[in-house]
Amino acid sequence: VTDGRGESRRCEEDNERKLNYNPPAQKSLQEIQEMDKDDESLVKYKQTLLGPEAKNTDLSGPNVRVTRLALLCDDAPEPITMDLTGDLSALEEKSFTLQEGVKYRLKVYFKVNREIVSGLRYRHVAYRKGVRQSSMVCMMGSYGPRAEEQEFLCPADETPKGLMSRGQYQIKSCFVDDDKNAYLSWGWNINISKEWN
Repeated sequence: VTDGRGESRRCEEDNERKLNYNPPAQKSLQEIQEMDKDDESLVKYKQTLLGPEAKNTDLSGPNVRVTRLALLCDDAPEPITMDLTGDLSALEEKSFTLQEGVKYRLKVYFKVNREIVSGLRYRHVAYRKGVRQSSMVCMMGSYGPRAEEQEFLCPADETPKGLMSRGQYQIKSCFVDDDKNAYLSWGWNINISKEWN
């Protein structure tokens, strides 16, 4: 198991190799609101995009706080939900069982506290017996601060299927943004089986 920083760095490096994208310079929320004050249409556009100013935001914590990750599947007996606010090492001790060959979606619950976050994305890499099997990147987009929790539903994916695909997988997950900020990194396990248990 790698530490959170190492996995986030590797996570970001993989993305940089695939994309030749240079994000714009980071600006504070106040700087963005002060720009183009004379242009009424831009002011309205910013108000629509940013919404009402966030009150009751957590100024002491990180700018982005990911609270939960849910794995949703129509065939599952119940959704699999991970609480990401507590002891993340406890998730490495658990194993979530998924049936082979089923479609699922990941739903991310998060809160943006102070500044706009640009290019927020979720990424995970799946390992089996120490060998990298697959990876997934889900571009979530850019968000302004809000008092309430926000949600994002990733595109559908499918679990591996077949006798050789069954078994235990270690997942290394992280949340990063275009400004190379790593907000959360953790490990968890899934067990691919013939049936839901």
